[in-house]
Amino acid sequence: MRPNFRTVSEKNQYQLNLQALHRVRARLVSRRTATINQIRAFLIEQGITVRSGLRALKNSFEAILEQRRDEISPRMRGILIGLYGDWLWLDKRIGDVSGEIEAISRTEENYANIMTTPGIGPMISTAMVAAVGKGEAFDRGRDFAAWVGLVPRQFSTGGRTILGRITKRGSRYLRMLFVQAAKVIMMRPHRWSDFSFGPWLSEAVARMPRNKAAIALANKLARTAWSLLRHGTRFDAPKDAAMEAI
Repeated sequence: MRPNFRTVSEKNQYQLNLQALHRVRARLVSRRTATINQIRAFLIEQGITVRSGLRALKNSFEAILEQRRDEISPRMRGILIGLYGDWLWLDKRIGDVSGEIEAISRTEENYANIMTTPGIGPMISTAMVAAVGKGEAFDRGRDFAAWVGLVPRQFSTGGRTILGRITKRGSRYLRMLFVQAAKVIMMRPHRWSDFSFGPWLSEAVARMPRNKAAIALANKLARTAWSLLRHGTRFDAPKDAAMEAI
């Protein structure tokens, strides 16, 4: 009765399994962040501060316990060592799950096509397939970007259109991954000229705040990735211009 009515496409077992892997990894990453924050909080309570960054804390943790032995009580020392053990175990689990996702990304051409997009690697390519399959539910890249929540909210009245913040609707996980990919690209301005959107990105950074430009780039990456997935094509950038991908 309603031929134009769009329904949610049903996920097959392959997509459900892949989505479960991503959810497990996201939970482990969240637990690791909480564990690291708790270690930092306990150290601060003992009057010990460590510069920001995961690597800085990991490299100095054992030295802190050894050099500040007189300042840290035996019980607190045991608590910190236990938390550090949890951290190492979570690192291993995250590495195992990430390795499984990366292995899956090497099994199909769809993943390879998506990963030719700058900044996009196994995590985004497999998360896309798990979420939208081959992308047939969307007519165009803008529809996919809107579903991810990377388009501006519109407040229109009469003949006047006002664009606000991004809608943040749809898949929060995919949106986070695309924004991370955009920020990775923006950290390397000397590589922008290697890609077809380089001149556009240079102009965008010059005329808008950097975070806003990152969201605009994430929108462009999402639309490009959908097009490659839907049509089975590859990105037009030189192969030797590949960047560190997410």
